[in-house]
Amino acid sequence: MKNKILTKREQEIFELLVANKTTKEIAKQLKISEKTVRNHISNTMQKLGVKGRCSAIIELLKLQAISLN
Repeated sequence: MKNKILTKREQEIFELLVANKTTKEIAKQLKISEKTVRNHISNTMQKLGVKGRCSAIIELLKLQAISLN
């Protein structure tokens, strides 16, 4: 990650979203609750000033905070 926009956990979550994982799958994989996953997503969207997960992913890709690998 080139930019320190995301916390380590937020980055993990968005990389899993890019890998087409559901909130439930992410929660299970990271051993956290679905609500915690949603909170991390919401916090990231707020930081970026966007509405929606897709917009957040697009912005994070543009900022090179996450990748499609």
